[in-house]
Amino acid sequence: MSDSPMAPEAAGTSGKTWPHERSELRRALLARRREWWAGAEARLAADKLGEQLLPLLRQLEPLTLGLYWPLEGEFNAAAWAATHELGGEMQLALPFARKAGDRGPASMEFRRWDGREPAVKDECGIPSATGPVLVPEVLLVPCLGYTREGFRLGYGGGYFDRWLEAHPGVTTIGLAWSCCEAAFEVQPHDQAMTVVLTERELVAP
Repeated sequence: MSDSPMAPEAAGTSGKTWPHERSELRRALLARRREWWAGAEARLAADKLGEQLLPLLRQLEPLTLGLYWPLEGEFNAAAWAATHELGGEMQLALPFARKAGDRGPASMEFRRWDGREPAVKDECGIPSATGPVLVPEVLLVPCLGYTREGFRLGYGGGYFDRWLEAHPGVTTIGLAWSCCEAAFEVQPHDQAMTVVLTERELVAP
């Protein structure tokens, strides 16, 4: 991440001010989420988000659902799906990321997941699956930050943005915490979510 001085700040609709420069914004959002995640409110928020997510998926009725293995502070979509036995209703998939190298630029694919504890990790060190490659009809996408217009801020790797650009027909549900709503300038590579779901509301641009 950049060590540049703090850029001028912009106010999010939540009233909090956030830095303009993306690397600084990521730092601020990670710090905010880390602080919030340590409190009791986070456990309740995870339950509330899950309660809203289930009827949304029931309405969409996907045959295939793309998940993600959570990093610290993210909604645990994989455990949630396993707890609700969604694998009996639809095919589940986890991303497998490949770093840039001699084989080409950084990329990501989705592999069918059987709901068990993953036995492999992708090239970013994140648990993944070994099943056949598939393209989810609905994809749950972790958001470090998000806007009212449905754009997300991730960790800067661009894996989800590149995959979504190549698969424009996929319905995306960004999963975020309301404390990380932020204002940031949209860049050409940013892919808007179909909706963003937090523990408080459904943001439908």
